[in-house]
Amino acid sequence: MSTLPPIDNSVLPADVRQAPQADQQRYKTALAFERQLVEQLTQQLSDSATSQDGGAGEDGGGSSSASNSYQQMMPGILADSVMQSGGLGLARTIAASMKERGQ
Repeated sequence: MSTLPPIDNSVLPADVRQAPQADQQRYKTALAFERQLVEQLTQQLSDSATSQDGGAGEDGGGSSSASNSYQQMMPGILADSVMQSGGLGLARTIAASMKERGQ
């Protein structure tokens, strides 16, 4: 499993940036979890698509090592894109739940 890059405070919602440090940390933890979840979901979609087409390329033959490399990178790239666009909205709910439970 790869390590996640640090989360820049400028991408946090305004209310989270103004919240106490503990709340900011909870939100960042929730964002990291959400990103991992999105990556796992996109990996499942990628694996499913690959198994349905038999791993064949556009010409009906096997896919090249270059396209295999791109295919392996796609879930992470897609997860990053989703998160840069604001994510799925789970982080706020997760962070609030963590706060309620005193974590």
